[in-house]
Amino acid sequence: MPPRLSPTVRQQRLGIELRKMRERVGVTPKSLAATIGTDLPKISQMENGKSGISAERLRVWARVCGCEEGPYLDALLAMTQDRRKYWWDGYRGKMPSGIIDIAEMEHHAESLSILNSTFIPGLLQTPAYAAAVFERLPPQAKSEAEVRMAFRIRRQQIFVDTPKPYSAILHESALRMQFGGPDVLREQLRNLLANSERPQLDIRVIPFSVPTYPGSGESLYLARGPVPELDTLQIDLTHGPKFVHTEAELDSYRQIKEKTAAIALGTDESRDFIRALLKDFA
Repeated sequence: MPPRLSPTVRQQRLGIELRKMRERVGVTPKSLAATIGTDLPKISQMENGKSGISAERLRVWARVCGCEEGPYLDALLAMTQDRRKYWWDGYRGKMPSGIIDIAEMEHHAESLSILNSTFIPGLLQTPAYAAAVFERLPPQAKSEAEVRMAFRIRRQQIFVDTPKPYSAILHESALRMQFGGPDVLREQLRNLLANSERPQLDIRVIPFSVPTYPGSGESLYLARGPVPELDTLQIDLTHGPKFVHTEAELDSYRQIKEKTAAIALGTDESRDFIRALLKDFA
């Protein structure tokens, strides 16, 4: 089978874990290739996510690298065996791969948490609000707006298809930005209140009265994996999403999440705060 031309973030992540496993104990690619019965280029392709690895080979790889049986190895084995086609695969070639990778990340996560200070997160946006956000796209991407809208609405089905814990900490500025104008914002705030009643959703607010907080000005999105080693952090950048999975950066975000959760309003207080904002825009 020829190498993949554009591996997904999940496929790349499996390759990254293979490389980390090998480099941790100083096993050379040449030695590993001989042990698992393949060639040197194939090892490189596996570690770059451009080639898959069978469960049998992964077990040999792990044994050579001293990786013991346990939840981490079980999670990697599950990644090798998942070769299904998902709904987002139908969008490949129609929109940027990074956007599609977000849906893949969300689906496979055990739980999701986001910190945002500029706009309502995609999973919580109304169609009108999302359309207004898409108006900010550069001219070459505006032709994708309808496709992106359909994709975003389909992403939101995750709350029905595979309900999982979702935590959103939003700065007051994100609640006041009038994408599409006051009518659109009012509808969006009402929708946010309705979503906050879902048992698996926790929506909390950091008001302007808080002078500063960690991660201010950033959009940070954490997808928790089946084990902490497989957590993924997604950051919004001008040119598209960036996916982060080094232990140092993940630890940094976890600390930011703990600190912001400690200073944000409680769930009920946040609902009251959003209701008060609705009155401001009445």
